[in-house]
Amino acid sequence: MGKIALAAIVSLWVIPTTIMVNRIVPEPYMDEIFHIPQAQQYCKGNFGSWDPMITTPPGLYYLSLAHVTSLFPGFYYLEAASSFFDMCSTAILRSVNGVLAVVCSVILYDIVTHLKPTLNDRKVMLHAVVLSLYPLHWFFTFLYYTDVASVTAVLAMYLASLKKNYWFSALIGAFAVVIRQTNIIWVLFVACTGIINISATHGKHDTKTAASYVSIKHGWAYATGSTSTEGVNLRKRKIVKSGDTIEQSSSSHASYPSFSSGFADEIWSILVTLWHMKWELLISFSPFFMVLMAFLLFVYWNGSVVLGAKEAHAVTPHFAQMLYFSLVSVLAQAPMHFTITQAVDLFQMLFRKSRPLLFFQMSLALVVGILSVHFFSVAHPYLLADNRHYPFYLWRKVIMAHWSIKYLLVPVYTCSWLSIIHMLGKIKSKIWVLAYFLATAAVLVPAPLIEFRYYTIPFYFLVLHCNNRDDHSWILTGTLYIGVNIFTMVVFLFRPFHWDHEPGIQRFIW
Repeated sequence: MGKIALAAIVSLWVIPTTIMVNRIVPEPYMDEIFHIPQAQQYCKGNFGSWDPMITTPPGLYYLSLAHVTSLFPGFYYLEAASSFFDMCSTAILRSVNGVLAVVCSVILYDIVTHLKPTLNDRKVMLHAVVLSLYPLHWFFTFLYYTDVASVTAVLAMYLASLKKNYWFSALIGAFAVVIRQTNIIWVLFVACTGIINISATHGKHDTKTAASYVSIKHGWAYATGSTSTEGVNLRKRKIVKSGDTIEQSSSSHASYPSFSSGFADEIWSILVTLWHMKWELLISFSPFFMVLMAFLLFVYWNGSVVLGAKEAHAVTPHFAQMLYFSLVSVLAQAPMHFTITQAVDLFQMLFRKSRPLLFFQMSLALVVGILSVHFFSVAHPYLLADNRHYPFYLWRKVIMAHWSIKYLLVPVYTCSWLSIIHMLGKIKSKIWVLAYFLATAAVLVPAPLIEFRYYTIPFYFLVLHCNNRDDHSWILTGTLYIGVNIFTMVVFLFRPFHWDHEPGIQRFIW
């Protein structure tokens, strides 16, 4: 019942907003001028046609064909369309993302339920609704872009992996790559998290097995046996005389390490699990490897990751993207990051560190940040020339307002990453956080163009694994999203402008 109610709630804003957008902006706009004609070529059955300006694979067009096919009998019966091609109008093609937005909200509901099983239905519903309102995801629901389809496919892949349906997860991941090729990184990330989760489960099993060999003598517990396959060798365990609590000091691979344990212990635990379960893991995760091999063959055949406009989308080391992402993500979760509890937690975490180590780590982070913005901050020609995008104004009016500002923002970026890592570290292991950081970097660093919509998938993985269960914070976040969505849509629809050098109406967009 919760999923049906959630789908109905999301439809309450998807349907009327879609109708309004199609009435005010009936013609293709921005990247739609490439995607919509290409989809219409597919509707004609002309699958050999391809616009060289399109950079992404045709996954969205395949989804569109399935969507149009499902609608065609009804429209034909009502005499609203005389042919299949008549169904491939701008409005119908845009409605694909409306349907996917509803599906995505249900997937978010299932993921939240799986990751946080102690939440009641009302809280899960609140989380799913707020996440569905995330401005970058919400806005592109009403245009014919690949973003909503990409997010939906990646989250569906992740949900299948959480449910241990690894072959099905890899199949969805393959289609996610067909929608947007950079999703290969998230395919690898999901495979890594699956292995990490299995390692955690296996480690807990090792703990129970080892505990069964413990004998009690004179108030002390000793490990009297271990299995050769598990390699468990427990040290002494001191037992509280009440018999209620056991303080254990076991070897790292007797139980899966927590975030506070050594990073080397976590690596060792996973390596032990990989060796003990090598054949089971190979069978379970080989489909992900096959997807990777197919992608590498595609890149070799294509000569590039992108399909078209290769010169404008050449891989460029753009490390500053990671800094921008951290600040955007923290601001998008402002009611969760800017709290007294979060500030106290961060202070306690820093206070527990030794002064020399803390000074070294913070100095290193600041130096890396300064080097990133100085040597690896890319001003793409599209960013400098196109004043229809919000990053254009943030770049000119904030980052480049004075030469010193981009350096003064480095401590802000550093604190943002510190808050993100601390929030993730409350419930995830260090190896998981590292895998997330590397996956995010692999997606964002090669991208020369600053596009906030590139941040959507890593943002979702971030917020889904934050352990904030305070309804007040989620309601404030939802209110923030609603305000941003109203502002951006009103500006898009009702504040058009004209270029002197090009005819037509221009509109502001993310």
